[in-house]
Amino acid sequence: MSGAVDSLYARHALLAHGWERGVRLAWDARGDLVQADAQDGPRAGEALAGWVVPGMVNLHSHAFQRALGGRTETAGAGPDSFWTWREQMYRVAGAVSPAQMEAIAAQLYGELLRHGYTSVCEFHYLQRDPDGAMYARPAETAERLIGAARATGIGITMLPVLYSFGGFGGQALGPRQRRFRTSVDEVLRMMEALEPLRDAQTEVGAAPHSLRAAAIGQIVELAARVPAARPLHIHIAEQQAEVDQCLAAHGARPLRYLFEHAAIDARWCLVHATHLDQAETAALVASGAVAGLCPSTEANLGDGLFALAPYLDAGGAFGIGSDSQVSQSPVEELRWLEYGQRLLGQRRNVAASAAEPRVGQALWQGALRGGAQASGRAVGALAPGLRADLLVLDEGHPNLADATEDDVMGRLIFCGNDNLVKDVMVGGRWAVRDHRHVAQAAIAQRYQQALAQLRTSQ
Repeated sequence: MSGAVDSLYARHALLAHGWERGVRLAWDARGDLVQADAQDGPRAGEALAGWVVPGMVNLHSHAFQRALGGRTETAGAGPDSFWTWREQMYRVAGAVSPAQMEAIAAQLYGELLRHGYTSVCEFHYLQRDPDGAMYARPAETAERLIGAARATGIGITMLPVLYSFGGFGGQALGPRQRRFRTSVDEVLRMMEALEPLRDAQTEVGAAPHSLRAAAIGQIVELAARVPAARPLHIHIAEQQAEVDQCLAAHGARPLRYLFEHAAIDARWCLVHATHLDQAETAALVASGAVAGLCPSTEANLGDGLFALAPYLDAGGAFGIGSDSQVSQSPVEELRWLEYGQRLLGQRRNVAASAAEPRVGQALWQGALRGGAQASGRAVGALAPGLRADLLVLDEGHPNLADATEDDVMGRLIFCGNDNLVKDVMVGGRWAVRDHRHVAQAAIAQRYQQALAQLRTSQ
Protein backbone atom coordinates (compact mmCIF):
# COMPACT_ATOMS: atom_id res chain seq x y z
CA MET A 1 0.00 0.00 0.00
CA SER A 2 1.07 3.60 -0.59
CA GLY A 3 2.32 5.82 2.18
CA ALA A 4 -1.00 7.73 2.07
CA VAL A 5 -2.80 4.73 3.60
CA ASP A 6 -2.87 3.94 7.31
CA SER A 7 -4.31 0.86 8.99
CA LEU A 8 -5.49 -0.88 12.16
CA TYR A 9 -5.63 -4.61 12.78
CA ALA A 10 -8.72 -5.64 14.76
CA ARG A 11 -8.89 -9.02 16.42
CA HIS A 12 -12.68 -8.70 16.16
CA ALA A 13 -14.51 -6.24 13.87
CA LEU A 14 -18.25 -5.84 13.41
CA LEU A 15 -18.79 -5.66 9.65
CA ALA A 16 -22.14 -5.20 7.90
CA HIS A 17 -22.75 -8.96 7.72
CA GLY A 18 -21.58 -9.64 11.29
CA TRP A 19 -18.40 -10.28 13.24
CA GLU A 20 -15.13 -11.15 11.52
CA ARG A 21 -11.88 -12.12 13.19
CA GLY A 22 -8.50 -10.70 12.28
CA VAL A 23 -9.66 -7.76 10.16
CA ARG A 24 -7.40 -5.14 8.64
CA LEU A 25 -9.08 -1.74 8.46
CA ALA A 26 -7.17 0.61 6.18
CA TRP A 27 -8.05 4.17 5.21
CA ASP A 28 -6.66 6.77 2.82
CA ALA A 29 -5.61 10.37 3.42
CA ARG A 30 -9.15 11.54 2.66
CA GLY A 31 -10.48 9.46 5.55
CA ASP A 32 -12.27 6.79 3.53
CA LEU A 33 -11.87 3.09 4.18
CA VAL A 34 -10.05 1.26 1.41
CA GLN A 35 -9.88 -2.16 3.09
CA ALA A 36 -11.98 -4.03 5.64
CA ASP A 37 -11.40 -7.75 5.37
CA ALA A 38 -9.93 -10.71 7.22
CA GLN A 39 -6.15 -11.12 7.11
CA ASP A 40 -3.78 -13.74 8.48
CA GLY A 41 -2.25 -11.41 11.03
CA PRO A 42 -0.99 -7.90 11.74
CA ARG A 43 1.96 -6.36 9.98
CA ALA A 44 5.04 -5.41 11.92
CA GLY A 45 4.35 -2.21 13.82
CA GLU A 46 0.68 -2.08 12.82
CA ALA A 47 -1.77 -0.61 15.35
CA LEU A 48 -3.80 -3.29 17.15
CA ALA A 49 -7.26 -3.33 18.73
CA GLY A 50 -9.51 -5.96 20.27
CA TRP A 51 -13.20 -5.15 19.67
CA VAL A 52 -13.94 -2.63 16.89
CA VAL A 53 -17.43 -1.52 15.87
CA PRO A 54 -18.73 1.16 13.48
CA GLY A 55 -19.39 4.57 14.99
CA MET A 56 -23.07 5.36 15.53
CA VAL A 57 -25.07 8.00 13.65
CA ASN A 58 -27.09 10.50 15.69
CA LEU A 59 -29.94 11.36 13.33
CA HIS A 60 -31.63 14.09 15.39
CA SER A 61 -29.99 16.81 17.47
CA HIS A 62 -30.87 20.31 18.72
CA ALA A 63 -27.39 21.22 19.96
CA PHE A 64 -28.28 24.39 21.87
CA GLN A 65 -30.58 22.40 24.16
CA ARG A 66 -27.48 20.94 25.83
CA ALA A 67 -27.54 24.16 27.87
CA LEU A 68 -30.90 23.08 29.37
CA GLY A 69 -29.41 19.99 31.03
CA GLY A 70 -31.32 19.23 34.25
CA ARG A 71 -32.91 22.70 34.37
CA THR A 72 -36.43 21.63 33.39
CA GLU A 73 -36.93 18.95 36.06
CA THR A 74 -38.87 21.04 38.59
CA ALA A 75 -42.64 20.66 38.51
CA GLY A 76 -44.79 23.64 37.61
CA ALA A 77 -48.11 24.69 39.10
CA GLY A 78 -50.11 22.34 36.87
CA PRO A 79 -49.49 19.08 34.99
CA ASP A 80 -46.21 19.18 33.07
CA SER A 81 -45.86 18.05 29.45
CA PHE A 82 -43.92 18.74 26.28
CA TRP A 83 -45.81 22.01 25.99
CA THR A 84 -44.74 23.30 29.42
CA TRP A 85 -41.18 22.12 28.78
CA ARG A 86 -41.23 24.06 25.51
CA GLU A 87 -41.83 27.34 27.34
CA GLN A 88 -38.68 26.79 29.39
CA MET A 89 -36.73 25.87 26.26
CA TYR A 90 -37.85 29.13 24.63
CA ARG A 91 -36.08 31.14 27.34
CA VAL A 92 -32.71 29.67 26.40
CA ALA A 93 -33.49 29.81 22.68
CA GLY A 94 -34.29 33.51 22.99
CA ALA A 95 -31.03 34.45 24.67
CA VAL A 96 -28.21 32.30 23.26
CA SER A 97 -25.71 34.09 20.97
CA PRO A 98 -23.98 32.54 17.95
CA ALA A 99 -20.67 32.33 19.84
CA GLN A 100 -22.37 30.69 22.81
CA MET A 101 -24.18 28.34 20.47
CA GLU A 102 -20.85 27.23 19.00
CA ALA A 103 -19.33 26.64 22.45
CA ILE A 104 -22.37 24.66 23.60
CA ALA A 105 -22.35 22.58 20.41
CA ALA A 106 -18.65 21.81 20.77
CA GLN A 107 -19.24 20.52 24.31
CA LEU A 108 -22.13 18.39 23.10
CA TYR A 109 -20.30 17.04 20.06
CA GLY A 110 -17.28 16.10 22.16
CA GLU A 111 -19.60 14.20 24.52
CA LEU A 112 -21.35 12.47 21.62
CA LEU A 113 -17.98 11.35 20.32
CA ARG A 114 -16.82 10.03 23.68
CA HIS A 115 -19.96 7.90 23.93
CA GLY A 116 -19.75 6.46 20.42
CA TYR A 117 -21.53 8.77 17.99
CA THR A 118 -19.34 9.69 15.03
CA SER A 119 -21.99 11.56 12.99
CA VAL A 120 -24.77 13.98 13.91
CA CYS A 121 -27.75 15.39 12.02
CA GLU A 122 -28.35 18.90 13.32
CA PHE A 123 -32.02 19.92 13.04
CA HIS A 124 -31.31 23.62 13.28
CA TYR A 125 -34.02 26.25 13.77
CA LEU A 126 -32.29 29.10 15.65
CA GLN A 127 -31.71 31.15 12.50
CA ARG A 128 -32.30 34.79 13.52
CA ASP A 129 -31.00 37.11 16.21
CA PRO A 130 -32.90 37.52 19.52
CA ASP A 131 -34.94 40.40 18.05
CA GLY A 132 -35.99 38.31 15.06
CA ALA A 133 -33.75 39.99 12.48
CA MET A 134 -31.73 37.91 10.05
CA TYR A 135 -27.99 37.96 10.64
CA ALA A 136 -25.76 39.74 8.10
CA ARG A 137 -24.68 36.25 7.03
CA PRO A 138 -28.04 34.42 6.80
CA ALA A 139 -26.46 31.06 7.65
CA GLU A 140 -24.26 32.36 10.49
CA THR A 141 -25.64 30.14 13.25
CA ALA A 142 -25.50 27.05 11.01
CA GLU A 143 -21.91 27.95 10.13
CA ARG A 144 -21.13 28.15 13.85
CA LEU A 145 -22.45 24.63 14.41
CA ILE A 146 -20.47 23.29 11.47
CA GLY A 147 -17.45 25.02 12.99
CA ALA A 148 -18.08 23.18 16.27
CA ALA A 149 -18.35 19.89 14.37
CA ARG A 150 -15.04 20.51 12.64
CA ALA A 151 -13.32 21.56 15.85
CA THR A 152 -14.38 18.34 17.57
CA GLY A 153 -14.07 16.03 14.56
CA ILE A 154 -17.64 14.75 14.35
CA GLY A 155 -19.27 14.37 10.94
CA ILE A 156 -22.35 16.53 10.46
CA THR A 157 -25.47 16.78 8.35
CA MET A 158 -26.78 20.35 8.69
CA LEU A 159 -30.53 20.73 8.31
CA PRO A 160 -31.74 24.36 8.19
CA VAL A 161 -35.35 24.35 9.33
CA LEU A 162 -38.46 25.71 7.63
CA TYR A 163 -40.50 27.33 10.40
CA SER A 164 -43.27 29.75 9.39
CA PHE A 165 -46.25 29.28 11.71
CA GLY A 166 -47.06 28.92 15.40
CA GLY A 167 -49.62 26.16 15.04
CA PHE A 168 -52.02 24.34 12.74
CA GLY A 169 -54.18 26.47 10.49
CA GLY A 170 -51.49 29.07 9.84
CA GLN A 171 -51.38 30.53 13.34
CA ALA A 172 -48.98 33.45 13.72
CA LEU A 173 -45.65 32.84 15.39
CA GLY A 174 -45.50 33.90 19.02
CA PRO A 175 -42.89 36.38 20.33
CA ARG A 176 -40.72 33.54 21.64
CA GLN A 177 -40.63 31.93 18.19
CA ARG A 178 -39.34 34.99 16.33
CA ARG A 179 -35.81 33.56 16.07
CA PHE A 180 -37.14 30.51 14.24
CA ARG A 181 -39.01 32.23 11.36
CA THR A 182 -38.03 31.14 7.88
CA SER A 183 -39.65 30.82 4.46
CA VAL A 184 -38.88 28.27 1.76
CA ASP A 185 -36.72 30.81 -0.08
CA GLU A 186 -34.78 31.64 3.09
CA VAL A 187 -34.05 27.97 3.79
CA LEU A 188 -32.80 27.54 0.24
CA ARG A 189 -30.60 30.63 0.56
CA MET A 190 -29.10 29.17 3.73
CA MET A 191 -28.40 25.92 1.92
CA GLU A 192 -26.73 27.87 -0.87
CA ALA A 193 -24.60 29.79 1.64
CA LEU A 194 -23.50 26.49 3.21
CA GLU A 195 -22.66 24.87 -0.13
CA PRO A 196 -18.91 25.73 0.04
CA LEU A 197 -18.71 23.87 3.38
CA ARG A 198 -19.95 20.57 1.97
CA ASP A 199 -17.25 17.90 1.97
CA ALA A 200 -16.71 14.31 3.09
CA GLN A 201 -17.44 15.33 6.69
CA THR A 202 -20.29 17.75 6.03
CA GLU A 203 -23.62 17.39 4.22
CA VAL A 204 -26.44 19.91 3.95
CA GLY A 205 -30.13 19.03 3.67
CA ALA A 206 -33.30 20.69 4.93
CA ALA A 207 -36.06 20.16 7.50
CA PRO A 208 -39.64 21.37 7.54
CA HIS A 209 -40.06 21.65 11.29
CA SER A 210 -43.49 20.01 11.54
CA LEU A 211 -47.02 20.20 10.21
CA ARG A 212 -47.62 22.74 12.99
CA ALA A 213 -44.87 25.09 11.81
CA ALA A 214 -44.94 24.62 8.02
CA ALA A 215 -47.91 24.50 5.66
CA ILE A 216 -48.20 21.40 3.50
CA GLY A 217 -47.75 23.49 0.35
CA GLN A 218 -44.46 24.81 1.70
CA ILE A 219 -43.30 21.30 2.56
CA VAL A 220 -44.06 20.07 -0.96
CA GLU A 221 -42.34 23.10 -2.50
CA LEU A 222 -39.22 22.73 -0.35
CA ALA A 223 -38.91 19.02 -1.13
CA ALA A 224 -39.18 19.77 -4.84
CA ARG A 225 -36.53 22.50 -4.76
CA VAL A 226 -33.94 20.79 -2.54
CA PRO A 227 -31.41 18.80 -4.63
CA ALA A 228 -32.67 15.25 -5.10
CA ALA A 229 -29.88 13.49 -3.20
CA ARG A 230 -30.14 15.63 -0.06
CA PRO A 231 -31.83 14.41 3.14
CA LEU A 232 -35.14 15.83 4.36
CA HIS A 233 -36.27 15.53 8.00
CA ILE A 234 -39.52 16.47 9.74
CA HIS A 235 -40.99 16.14 13.25
CA ILE A 236 -44.21 14.12 13.04
CA ALA A 237 -46.84 12.82 15.50
CA GLU A 238 -44.62 13.37 18.53
CA GLN A 239 -47.40 14.08 21.03
CA GLN A 240 -51.04 13.01 21.24
CA ALA A 241 -51.99 16.70 21.36
CA GLU A 242 -50.38 17.16 17.94
CA VAL A 243 -52.46 14.30 16.56
CA ASP A 244 -55.63 15.82 18.00
CA GLN A 245 -54.80 19.26 16.61
CA CYS A 246 -54.08 17.85 13.14
CA LEU A 247 -57.38 15.95 13.16
CA ALA A 248 -59.21 19.14 14.12
CA ALA A 249 -57.46 21.25 11.47
CA HIS A 250 -57.28 18.80 8.56
CA GLY A 251 -59.54 15.87 9.36
CA ALA A 252 -56.61 13.47 9.23
CA ARG A 253 -53.88 12.16 11.48
CA PRO A 254 -50.44 13.79 10.93
CA LEU A 255 -48.62 11.02 9.09
CA ARG A 256 -51.66 10.21 6.95
CA TYR A 257 -52.08 13.90 6.06
CA LEU A 258 -48.39 14.23 5.15
CA PHE A 259 -48.44 11.13 2.97
CA GLU A 260 -51.63 12.20 1.20
CA HIS A 261 -50.03 15.46 0.04
CA ALA A 262 -46.26 14.88 -0.19
CA ALA A 263 -44.17 12.23 -1.94
CA ILE A 264 -42.38 10.67 1.03
CA ASP A 265 -39.52 8.40 0.06
CA ALA A 266 -36.18 7.08 1.28
CA ARG A 267 -34.52 10.48 1.62
CA TRP A 268 -36.98 11.43 4.37
CA CYS A 269 -36.52 10.93 8.11
CA LEU A 270 -39.73 11.15 10.12
CA VAL A 271 -38.61 12.12 13.60
CA HIS A 272 -40.48 10.58 16.55
CA ALA A 273 -43.55 9.23 14.66
CA THR A 274 -44.66 8.19 18.14
CA HIS A 275 -48.41 8.05 17.61
CA LEU A 276 -49.20 6.02 14.47
CA ASP A 277 -52.11 3.73 13.71
CA GLN A 278 -51.64 0.46 11.82
CA ALA A 279 -52.27 2.01 8.40
CA GLU A 280 -49.77 4.80 9.08
CA THR A 281 -47.16 2.29 10.23
CA ALA A 282 -47.61 0.31 7.01
CA ALA A 283 -47.35 3.49 4.93
CA LEU A 284 -44.14 4.54 6.66
CA VAL A 285 -42.56 1.14 6.05
CA ALA A 286 -43.64 1.10 2.38
CA SER A 287 -42.21 4.59 1.77
CA GLY A 288 -38.67 3.53 2.65
CA ALA A 289 -38.32 6.55 4.95
CA VAL A 290 -36.55 6.27 8.31
CA ALA A 291 -38.29 6.53 11.66
CA GLY A 292 -36.07 8.82 13.76
CA LEU A 293 -36.47 7.61 17.34
CA CYS A 294 -35.18 9.57 20.34
CA PRO A 295 -36.18 7.39 23.31
CA SER A 296 -34.48 9.33 26.11
CA THR A 297 -36.05 12.62 25.02
CA GLU A 298 -39.41 11.01 24.29
CA ALA A 299 -39.36 9.57 27.80
CA ASN A 300 -38.17 12.83 29.36
CA LEU A 301 -40.99 14.78 27.69
CA GLY A 302 -43.65 12.16 28.31
CA ASP A 303 -44.35 11.77 24.59
CA GLY A 304 -45.18 8.07 24.52
CA LEU A 305 -43.71 4.90 23.02
CA PHE A 306 -43.20 4.13 19.35
CA ALA A 307 -44.68 0.73 18.44
CA LEU A 308 -41.40 -0.88 17.44
CA ALA A 309 -42.31 -4.57 17.12
CA PRO A 310 -44.85 -4.33 14.27
CA TYR A 311 -42.66 -1.77 12.53
CA LEU A 312 -39.59 -4.03 12.57
CA ASP A 313 -41.66 -7.08 11.66
CA ALA A 314 -42.77 -5.22 8.52
CA GLY A 315 -39.18 -4.30 7.62
CA GLY A 316 -39.19 -0.66 8.72
CA ALA A 317 -35.97 1.38 8.92
CA PHE A 318 -35.09 3.21 12.15
CA GLY A 319 -32.32 5.26 13.66
CA ILE A 320 -31.68 7.04 16.96
CA GLY A 321 -31.01 10.61 18.02
CA SER A 322 -30.14 12.61 21.12
CA ASP A 323 -32.72 15.36 20.38
CA SER A 324 -32.95 17.51 23.55
CA GLN A 325 -29.59 16.20 24.87
CA VAL A 326 -30.87 14.68 28.12
CA SER A 327 -28.48 11.88 27.11
CA GLN A 328 -25.42 11.90 24.89
CA SER A 329 -25.09 8.12 24.69
CA PRO A 330 -26.27 5.80 21.89
CA VAL A 331 -26.18 2.98 24.44
CA GLU A 332 -28.82 4.74 26.52
CA GLU A 333 -30.99 5.45 23.47
CA LEU A 334 -30.90 1.81 22.36
CA ARG A 335 -31.45 0.54 25.88
CA TRP A 336 -34.45 2.84 26.34
CA LEU A 337 -35.77 1.76 22.96
CA GLU A 338 -35.68 -1.93 23.87
CA TYR A 339 -36.75 -1.58 27.50
CA GLY A 340 -39.73 0.60 26.62
CA GLN A 341 -40.93 -2.09 24.25
CA ARG A 342 -40.44 -4.78 26.90
CA LEU A 343 -42.62 -2.83 29.31
CA LEU A 344 -45.19 -2.14 26.62
CA GLY A 345 -45.50 -5.75 25.47
CA GLN A 346 -44.46 -7.54 28.68
CA ARG A 347 -41.87 -9.64 26.84
CA ARG A 348 -38.10 -9.61 26.29
CA ASN A 349 -35.70 -9.16 23.36
CA VAL A 350 -38.25 -7.32 21.23
CA ALA A 351 -35.81 -6.01 18.60
CA ALA A 352 -34.36 -9.46 17.94
CA SER A 353 -35.51 -11.58 15.01
CA ALA A 354 -34.98 -15.03 13.55
CA ALA A 355 -32.32 -13.53 11.29
CA GLU A 356 -30.56 -11.78 14.21
CA PRO A 357 -31.43 -13.21 17.64
CA ARG A 358 -28.77 -11.13 19.44
CA VAL A 359 -30.82 -8.11 20.44
CA GLY A 360 -27.85 -5.81 21.10
CA GLN A 361 -26.39 -6.51 17.69
CA ALA A 362 -29.80 -6.14 16.02
CA LEU A 363 -30.27 -2.73 17.64
CA TRP A 364 -26.80 -1.42 16.79
CA GLN A 365 -26.80 -2.62 13.19
CA GLY A 366 -30.38 -1.47 12.59
CA ALA A 367 -29.70 2.00 13.98
CA LEU A 368 -26.55 2.23 11.88
CA ARG A 369 -28.39 1.45 8.64
CA GLY A 370 -31.23 3.87 9.31
CA GLY A 371 -28.95 6.58 10.65
CA ALA A 372 -26.65 6.41 7.64
CA GLN A 373 -29.63 6.68 5.29
CA ALA A 374 -31.01 9.68 7.18
CA SER A 375 -27.64 11.44 7.24
CA GLY A 376 -27.11 11.33 3.48
CA ARG A 377 -23.43 10.57 4.09
CA ALA A 378 -21.17 7.60 3.33
CA VAL A 379 -21.23 6.14 6.84
CA GLY A 380 -22.85 3.33 8.82
CA ALA A 381 -20.54 0.35 8.32
CA LEU A 382 -16.91 -0.71 8.19
CA ALA A 383 -16.63 -1.15 4.42
CA PRO A 384 -14.47 0.23 1.59
CA GLY A 385 -15.78 3.50 0.23
CA LEU A 386 -17.34 4.57 3.52
CA ARG A 387 -15.81 6.90 6.09
CA ALA A 388 -13.28 5.47 8.51
CA ASP A 389 -15.57 6.02 11.51
CA LEU A 390 -14.94 3.42 14.20
CA LEU A 391 -15.01 2.72 17.91
CA VAL A 392 -12.47 0.69 19.86
CA LEU A 393 -14.10 -0.83 22.92
CA ASP A 394 -12.31 -1.03 26.25
CA GLU A 395 -11.49 -4.73 26.31
CA GLY A 396 -9.86 -4.33 29.73
CA HIS A 397 -13.13 -3.28 31.35
CA PRO A 398 -14.80 -5.90 33.59
CA ASN A 399 -18.01 -5.66 31.55
CA LEU A 400 -16.14 -7.13 28.59
CA ALA A 401 -14.23 -9.77 30.54
CA ASP A 402 -14.28 -13.07 28.64
CA ALA A 403 -16.68 -11.58 26.06
CA THR A 404 -17.55 -13.50 22.91
CA GLU A 405 -18.81 -12.34 19.54
CA ASP A 406 -22.26 -13.58 20.52
CA ASP A 407 -22.55 -11.40 23.60
CA VAL A 408 -20.25 -8.37 23.22
CA MET A 409 -22.96 -6.02 21.85
CA GLY A 410 -25.35 -7.18 24.55
CA ARG A 411 -22.72 -6.33 27.12
CA LEU A 412 -22.12 -2.93 25.53
CA ILE A 413 -25.81 -1.98 25.68
CA PHE A 414 -27.27 -3.88 28.63
CA CYS A 415 -24.44 -4.26 31.17
CA GLY A 416 -24.15 -1.25 33.48
CA ASN A 417 -23.56 2.45 32.87
CA ASP A 418 -19.80 2.70 32.41
CA ASN A 419 -18.78 4.00 29.00
CA LEU A 420 -17.08 1.10 27.20
CA VAL A 421 -15.96 3.25 24.25
CA LYS A 422 -12.22 3.75 24.69
CA ASP A 423 -11.02 5.25 21.39
CA VAL A 424 -12.97 6.93 18.58
CA MET A 425 -11.85 7.54 15.02
CA VAL A 426 -13.77 9.78 12.60
CA GLY A 427 -12.74 10.10 8.98
CA GLY A 428 -9.41 8.43 9.67
CA ARG A 429 -8.50 10.73 12.59
CA TRP A 430 -8.56 9.92 16.28
CA ALA A 431 -11.00 12.21 18.10
CA VAL A 432 -11.03 10.28 21.39
CA ARG A 433 -8.15 8.49 23.05
CA ASP A 434 -8.43 6.52 26.28
CA HIS A 435 -11.95 7.87 26.95
CA ARG A 436 -10.97 11.54 26.55
CA HIS A 437 -11.63 13.85 23.64
CA VAL A 438 -8.35 15.20 22.30
CA ALA A 439 -9.46 18.81 23.03
CA GLN A 440 -11.69 18.09 26.02
CA ALA A 441 -10.25 20.63 28.49
CA ALA A 442 -10.38 23.61 26.12
CA ILE A 443 -13.90 22.70 24.96
CA ALA A 444 -15.14 22.42 28.56
CA GLN A 445 -13.68 25.80 29.49
CA ARG A 446 -15.45 27.56 26.61
CA TYR A 447 -18.69 25.78 27.49
CA GLN A 448 -18.53 26.88 31.12
CA GLN A 449 -17.93 30.47 30.03
CA ALA A 450 -20.88 30.33 27.63
CA LEU A 451 -23.23 29.03 30.33
CA ALA A 452 -22.15 31.76 32.76
CA GLN A 453 -22.78 34.42 30.11
CA LEU A 454 -26.12 32.88 29.16
CA ARG A 455 -27.28 32.80 32.78
CA THR A 456 -26.81 36.55 33.12
CA SER A 457 -28.59 37.35 29.84
CA GLN A 458 -31.85 35.50 30.50
